[in-house]
Amino acid sequence: MKADTHPASYRTVLFEDLASGAQFLIGSTIHTTETGTFEGKEYPKFVVEISSKSHPFYTGEDRSLDTTGRVEKFKQRASKKK
Repeated sequence: MKADTHPASYRTVLFEDLASGAQFLIGSTIHTTETGTFEGKEYPKFVVEISSKSHPFYTGEDRSLDTTGRVEKFKQRASKKK
């Protein structure tokens, strides 16, 4: 690999899928404040709502993900305006 091609903040980051609990180690420059442990080593951690381990296209499962209650929040805002 060529020297000095990646930014200084490039490092291995632990990505964790909220829906399935799967964890991935990927090289990234994303800013994180959390840390997590993977196979006994500690890495900066970033949480994602969905990944290839939980997305219906890749898993073949038909499920609905509403982790943040978006529908309920919309209904509450709509009822306040009336």
